Amino acid sequence: MIALLRRNVRWQIIAVIFVGTVLNYLARNSLGVLAPTLKATLSITTAQYSYVVGAFQLAYTLMLPVCGLVIDRIGLRAGFALFAAIWSLANMLHAFAGGWLSLALFRGILGMSEAAVIPAGVKASTEWFPARERSMAIGWVNVGTAMGAVLAVPLVSALAIWFDWRAAFLVTGGLGLVWAAAWYWLYRTPAEHQRLTAGERDYIEAGQLHSSRRKKHSLAEVRVLLSQPKFWTIAIPRMLAEPAWQTFSFWIPLYLAKERGMDIAHIAMFAWMPFLAADLGGLCGGYVSPFIARVFGVQLIRSRVIGVGLAAVLMIAPGCIGLVASPYWAIVFLCIGGFAHQTLSVLINTLSADCYAADEVGVANGFVSQAGWIGGLLFSLALGQFADTVGYGPLFGFLGVFDLIGAAILFIFIRQLIAAQEARDA
Repeated sequence: MIALLRRNVRWQIIAVIFVGTVLNYLARNSLGVLAPTLKATLSITTAQYSYVVGAFQLAYTLMLPVCGLVIDRIGLRAGFALFAAIWSLANMLHAFAGGWLSLALFRGILGMSEAAVIPAGVKASTEWFPARERSMAIGWVNVGTAMGAVLAVPLVSALAIWFDWRAAFLVTGGLGLVWAAAWYWLYRTPAEHQRLTAGERDYIEAGQLHSSRRKKHSLAEVRVLLSQPKFWTIAIPRMLAEPAWQTFSFWIPLYLAKERGMDIAHIAMFAWMPFLAADLGGLCGGYVSPFIARVFGVQLIRSRVIGVGLAAVLMIAPGCIGLVASPYWAIVFLCIGGFAHQTLSVLINTLSADCYAADEVGVANGFVSQAGWIGGLLFSLALGQFADTVGYGPLFGFLGVFDLIGAAILFIFIRQLIAAQEARDA
């Protein structure tokens, strides 16, 4: 058993991050599952619900680069544990909300702290994995995002039915506190990890041709980072892709309740399915790029971009959800969208790890993710304003178009990314 634990320590690290990501998204998606109940219990309108969602998204958006900077500066062990403890306590505070304003306040605190999860996952994948395995590692992190959403639907619904909606927030937040303590106890960098064998350390280092020192980012360095073409080549497609995931996370239960006439029990039966498909998409995103590179003999960056293009085509399906009368076909289209989005998301996040060194990937991915959340915030506010008048179908139609535009940008400017990877590894 000891010998087994000493092998593949890098995958054990990803397993711990996977659990933390599951709990992060379990807390995050609790609101969406409870949205029909909260609207009725707290007398919240659709527009006010969009403001609650927007409070989370705005705080998350503003904090993404800050979380990346903090994690780069104080390290992954302390930084991730700190943010996990804060988001868990913030989620538990939701149980004490008395209206949409207090709910928005607690939601904002949750967003500020949960913003650490993706920069932390990308940084860990950069530190612990050679380049050829990095998309697989990030793929498993992304599987955790969807698995948290899968578990949120039945678990939160059951807690709300058996006890009440307040219990759902208390339980999901408490689980996060346990994980925060476990992470701080277990995590070490490759240089500090006592169970990492010399062979595995050499294997990791051989695939990392860039510096992994910790760097203190100045404002001038951040400005340079944001002015680089490679940043915008990744950030704009991420901005166009993120509205789909925000819609899935926060609006599917309301869509099923309003447009398809489902109650919380029926939502619990069906709303988890798109997130299960998203799990499969997260795995696909991790392995499709190495497969394309191996089978077709293309360069690694090109294989990532080809994968994004294929996933963007599949995103046409949720865009057509307003054209089907059957609620079951609507679920099928949402499942295709969940699979496609997570495939695409893994590959775009991996491009950050490909194009930035380990000492800057945390802050770089934080700003890339911030661009994505700006897109998600704007789209959620649009849903809140127009869903009750024009319906969800026309608004969902934009999701497929957004991803096709993002894929086109990556294809047009792919040489910028290839040059960035070559410069990083020089």
